[in-house]
Amino acid sequence: MTVDYLVIAAYLLGIIGVGWWGKRRAASKSDFLVAGRRLGPFLYTGTMAAVVLGGASTIGGVRLGYTYGISGAAMVFAIGLGLLALSVFFSARIARLRVYTVAEMLSLRYGDAASVISGVVMWIYTLMLAVTSTIAYASVFDVLFDVPRWVAVVVGGTIVVGYSALGGMWSITLTDMVQFVVKSLGVLLLLLPIAVVKAGGFGAMADRLPHGYLSPTSIGGQTIVTFVLIYTFGMLIGQDIWQRVFTARSAKVAAWGGTVAGIYCLVYALAGAMIGMATKTLYPNLAAADQAFATIVKHALPTGARGLVLAAALSAMMSTASGALIASATVANNDIWARLRRRVPVRAQEHDEVRSNRLAIAVLGIVAMVIACALGDVIEALTVAYNLLVGGLLVPILGGLLWRRGNLQGALTAMIAGGTTVIVLMVTDGLLANEPIYYGLLASLVAYVVASLLTRPTEAAVLQAWRRRLAGEQEPAAAAPELSAA
Repeated sequence: MTVDYLVIAAYLLGIIGVGWWGKRRAASKSDFLVAGRRLGPFLYTGTMAAVVLGGASTIGGVRLGYTYGISGAAMVFAIGLGLLALSVFFSARIARLRVYTVAEMLSLRYGDAASVISGVVMWIYTLMLAVTSTIAYASVFDVLFDVPRWVAVVVGGTIVVGYSALGGMWSITLTDMVQFVVKSLGVLLLLLPIAVVKAGGFGAMADRLPHGYLSPTSIGGQTIVTFVLIYTFGMLIGQDIWQRVFTARSAKVAAWGGTVAGIYCLVYALAGAMIGMATKTLYPNLAAADQAFATIVKHALPTGARGLVLAAALSAMMSTASGALIASATVANNDIWARLRRRVPVRAQEHDEVRSNRLAIAVLGIVAMVIACALGDVIEALTVAYNLLVGGLLVPILGGLLWRRGNLQGALTAMIAGGTTVIVLMVTDGLLANEPIYYGLLASLVAYVVASLLTRPTEAAVLQAWRRRLAGEQEPAAAAPELSAA
């Protein structure tokens, strides 16, 4: 394992170096939070694929393949479908808004009051997303290096927080590209074919796997529907995803680059399920399904290749962790902390904005590490995050983009009704139950439509300003900060 340790150490040191180099480009708020809105097709595609395919997609995808067979691809497949839908139908309009957070979009559409609740919900979601990635890489260290969970969390978390705080989105984009390449080589080109060959090929796997493992619906039709509701719709509205859309240099880059990244996700979904099936063939009696990924890596790969695949796994987890962390810090600093800061007269400076966001990343990174030490199930933590996000914010966000009659009262009522329903049902029916998202979405939709129709429509001036922003026509006062930042 010495060679593998050296490969992993070299990778981690390289990531730190790339992050430090990115620090030189983070001179303004726009640079730090959205990479100056200057990413081209290559960088945009790589960073978008990297952020959506994290620890839950890698460790969780293999775990589901180990447990259910080919239908275990459903979760990551739903993520890919969501990214495709976002890129084809919404990303161009989102990019033209030129905002920093989802709450800012809601504020433009409905009025400033809409950003209060949405900011809190989005902050909880992004923080939990960072926690899931932290849990994921800790599980790999548990099996392979026999270190305590808290040691794995602290070491990995310190690296992620370090390069994220140094250069913000520029550092994260550059490290994401490295991670995207390593992940593609390690998981798709090395682990997948080697695992299938070790298991005797597809024919031997079909003969030795339990009944139903080759069925695309063995995981259950209701579970597949739940994955679509949570993850496909979650891709449409998550701050971590939107913040990457904001980095595109044009609406065309956002649409085409995101489409390519979505197709990549579909391939990655099938690869994870097949790796899990190969692991089930070779090691059918693991103590826990979460150990499937680390087990196949440890026992099936030769020295050197094992280190590269482990680096690929860490790449996946760190990409999502860093993306979620900067998203959480952006929401906390711009949608929550900024409201409190306005009550104290302080001269606004761009340098202070960068420093404030760096501090938010550091503080929230520590919080995520503490929570990760207390939780243990990556799928459970991810489900909680997406239930809150989709149940509370999907209807107000898509309603604002698609239905002119929707108004502030409808948006606030939908957030409260959907979020409350999801929380109550997760407590009563269980965190992994299907009912919370079903009834949460229904409550949110009904509340949005009824409250909007029973109250006055949004003022014509607000809707006119909103349409101008969607068309990419910046108001002079709104455009000036972007020009100075660039």
